[in-house]
Amino acid sequence: MRISRLADQLSGSEIIRIGNAVSEQIRQGETICNLTIGDFDPQLFPIPAGLRDGISAAYQAGQTNYPPAAGTADMRQAAADFLQTRLGLSYSPADELLVAGGSRPLIYAAYLALVDPGDRVVYPVPSWNNNHYCHLSGAEQVAVATQPEHDFMPTAAELAPHLAGATLLALCSPLNPTGTVFTKEVLEEICDLVLAENQRRGPDEKPLYILYDQIYWLLTFGGTQHFDPVSLRPALRDYVVYIDGISKCFAATGVRVGYSFGPKLIIDKMKSLLGHIGAWAPKAEQVATAAFLPQAAPVDEFLVGIKSGLQASLDALHDGLHEMRGQGYPVDAIEAAGAIYLTARIDILGRTTAAGEVLTSTKEITSYLLTEAQLAVVPFSAFGTSAAEPWFRLSVGAESLASIQAALPRLRAALDKLT
Repeated sequence: MRISRLADQLSGSEIIRIGNAVSEQIRQGETICNLTIGDFDPQLFPIPAGLRDGISAAYQAGQTNYPPAAGTADMRQAAADFLQTRLGLSYSPADELLVAGGSRPLIYAAYLALVDPGDRVVYPVPSWNNNHYCHLSGAEQVAVATQPEHDFMPTAAELAPHLAGATLLALCSPLNPTGTVFTKEVLEEICDLVLAENQRRGPDEKPLYILYDQIYWLLTFGGTQHFDPVSLRPALRDYVVYIDGISKCFAATGVRVGYSFGPKLIIDKMKSLLGHIGAWAPKAEQVATAAFLPQAAPVDEFLVGIKSGLQASLDALHDGLHEMRGQGYPVDAIEAAGAIYLTARIDILGRTTAAGEVLTSTKEITSYLLTEAQLAVVPFSAFGTSAAEPWFRLSVGAESLASIQAALPRLRAALDKLT
């Protein structure tokens, strides 16, 4: 059977592969602490009550037909007002903002609107799914390695050698998979690089654009502050496409309401692309989200609660791993600044299991931890790094604090079995 080169060369998701293995063990009766999926258990982190009730009311009112392809007018206005109030970003709801069924179709539409086959796309690793979007758009991908001493966030010095001639720089903060964020100074330096590159290019050259994924920006912890390119450098307004939405900040991954905003020309083309694809956010969910976003007090109350719960789990993991490190175990962790992820180092490469097998890759470490510690994690190799770098994403949205605390002694016991 003959199929397209695109389909034939498309690689599957490593996260889904690991998730399938976890599901199989759970089906067989195992108790697994599943820190793989970037999602929320609705029993632990339900969506806001006002949003839930609004969705039910919208269905009861018969809001079940097609929404406008770019999003309902009320939803676009509510998102625009929310951005203005919370971030000071002013974008026209009519011309510069697009609503879709979550962030994924918006990212894909942005790639297709900006990138021609063969164009260069620069992105840091680890990062989520840019390699797959490059493949889908036919881009030449330039994956730039980042370092733990910079919390795996890219620096201007690391990106600078790769921007000449590139079409797109894909950035994310807070970052999936690391749970770390851009500082103001680092993001300013990167913004200045992009401005300088665009000033260098001639009028007939395609500019260098930034795709800025800030889907987690409302989930920051402690004194961490979120920064974005246009707020720091207004001159970048014509070159930045933002990805945003309610999926993460309101634990509403299945509600499927995302939005993108940026220059009118680009948003118009993304509207046309998604109009053909039909990746619309459900109408009832848009109606309810548009009614909920302006309610500052319930929004803030919900954010305080969800961030408190997430931070308790992230701190338990971080502190537990640091305690083990102090006892000589080959583990470490970077404190989470945002999102729902902890970056952990579990450096048992080259160690031998009780069965005599040598752990030679992060894939084998992942399998060992799942079997011996009933702990499911995702290696950074699933996000573009080398399989010889023993760093892992631990996602806390779908497990209870008690489950996480119970997993730490199992991890210790599994490490004790190695030689």
